[in-house]
Amino acid sequence: MTEVNWIGVDWGTSNLRAWGMGADNTVVAEARSDAGMGTLPPEGFEAALIDLVGGWLGAGAMDVVVCGMAGSRQGWAEAPYRAVPCAAKTDTLTQVQTSDPRLRVHIVPGVKQAQPADVMRGEETQIAGFLALNPKWDGVICLPGTHTKWALVSAEEIVSFQSFMTGEMFALLAKQSILRHTVAADGWDSGAFDEALDDSLANPARLAARLFSLRAEALLAELDGVTARSRLSGALIGVELAAARPYWLGQQVAVIGADALSDAYVAALSRQGVQVVQLDVDAMTRAGLAAAHENVGAVT
Repeated sequence: MTEVNWIGVDWGTSNLRAWGMGADNTVVAEARSDAGMGTLPPEGFEAALIDLVGGWLGAGAMDVVVCGMAGSRQGWAEAPYRAVPCAAKTDTLTQVQTSDPRLRVHIVPGVKQAQPADVMRGEETQIAGFLALNPKWDGVICLPGTHTKWALVSAEEIVSFQSFMTGEMFALLAKQSILRHTVAADGWDSGAFDEALDDSLANPARLAARLFSLRAEALLAELDGVTARSRLSGALIGVELAAARPYWLGQQVAVIGADALSDAYVAALSRQGVQVVQLDVDAMTRAGLAAAHENVGAVT
């Protein structure tokens, strides 16, 4: 294996991803585990990291740059939020005390907004990565996920942002509500998605009634589960787009997220005539971690 020069880590609530980076910031090793923040006490983070990347470590101390929920209040060590507007690329990192002398761990701070109250951890690194690869780009970055973020960026700063619990609402409705009897576990019907999207955008106030009609149609007309799943997604994303209209209307938009979910957002935005590009979330995260790694000497 090519020598690992430093390690980039994206530590989420459910999963841990690590990349061994070469001297030129190329990926020379990669590992993943389900040791997410939600499964670990604060004293368990160091052991979980060593279990995953111990084979990459040498005799000397290696820089490890971490983004995501490891920096939350319930994580490894709290990395204070930076307030918007702020530079996308952070110039301060929080250093974590470790027992193993082979580790020199730095956590990227999250970003906060006072009005309306909002926070992000992890997405700020993806934004920084995108802007590192696309300098002087102005517009809106959409980051689909469990809690989708819409961020206005200008002059390489995060100006403002807003989060939507659309992904979590979809999961709760599809798996724990009465719609669990109606919605298929997978599959996609683009026509059904488009129809529900258009309907929600035109009249978002009818969302609750529209959702129950999925159950009723399944009982009365044998509504297909895949069609129901696609309508549910279209209805929820349509309501989100209606609320987020001030962000995307008249803007160029970059979408950064997992492929299937990002595909739905790209389709929805393109349907509104928005100029949109889609980026790989892992690549943007690595680019953001690399940008943060340049400032490992500026710790808090």
